[in-house]
Amino acid sequence: MTKQVPAYQRIKNAILDNIHSGKWQAGEAISTEMALAEEFDVSRMTVNRALKELSEERVLERRQGSGTFVAQQQFNHTFVEVRNIAQDLKSANRDYQAQVVSKRVITASMLDDELRRKFAIDSAATSGESSAADSSVAVLYEVKIIHFADAQPIQFEERWVDAQKLPEFIEQDFSIINTSEYLIAKSPLERGSYTIRALAAPDEIAALLQIAPQSPTLVLRRQTYSAGKVLTFVKMWHAGERYQFSGEL
Repeated sequence: MTKQVPAYQRIKNAILDNIHSGKWQAGEAISTEMALAEEFDVSRMTVNRALKELSEERVLERRQGSGTFVAQQQFNHTFVEVRNIAQDLKSANRDYQAQVVSKRVITASMLDDELRRKFAIDSAATSGESSAADSSVAVLYEVKIIHFADAQPIQFEERWVDAQKLPEFIEQDFSIINTSEYLIAKSPLERGSYTIRALAAPDEIAALLQIAPQSPTLVLRRQTYSAGKVLTFVKMWHAGERYQFSGEL
C-alpha cells in the first residue's frame, strides 16, 4: 500500500510542476492562497505551509500586500562552485579525454533506496499528478564516464540526473561535453552538499581506473539543487595515488 502524500506536499509538487513546465515564469504571480485552498480543498494554513517552504527554498518570493511570485534566479554564475575536471586538467597543461562507459534511462521501478531518498521519488511517484507514477516514464538518467589525464584514468564518474527537469540530458555526447558544464549551462545550481571518503576500490571500479582491487580511492559524493529540488547526484571515484583535493582558506 502506498503512503498518502501530505496535502501541503501535493501543493508544493503542483506548484513546482507549473514552474518547470513553463506555465508560471520567473517574476510572475502564482495563484492566491484562497484559490489554491479551493483547488486542493484544504485550509489556507495548509497552503501557507507549502508557500512558506517554497519561499525558504528560494523557489517563490512572497511580497507583503502583493502576493506570491516565482522567484527571479538572478545570478550570472551559480551559487555553487562545481569543479570541472576537464578544465582543471587543461589548466594544468595535461591532456584530457573522457570515455562514456554507459548511459541509460531509469524508471521508477528501477530505483534503489538511495536514489529514491536522494531525489524524493516516493513523494512524486505516489502523487496522482506526477508522470513518475507511470513505470514506463523516465524519472532519472544515469551516465558512467571515465576521465583520463595523459591517457591514464584518473576519475570514474557515476551520475544521476532528474529526467523531468532536463529531458535532453541523455542525448548529449559526454565524451565531448563535460556533464557539470552542461548542467550549469542548462539549469543554474543554487546550492549543494558533498562528502569525501577514503574507500577501498571494488573490483569493477578498480578495473575501470586500472588499479589493483582494494586499492585506496577518494570518493566524492555530491548532490546539487535547482529550483529547490535535487537536480543531480554524483559519485566520483578517484585513484588515491593519482589524485588529491586542495584549496585555500
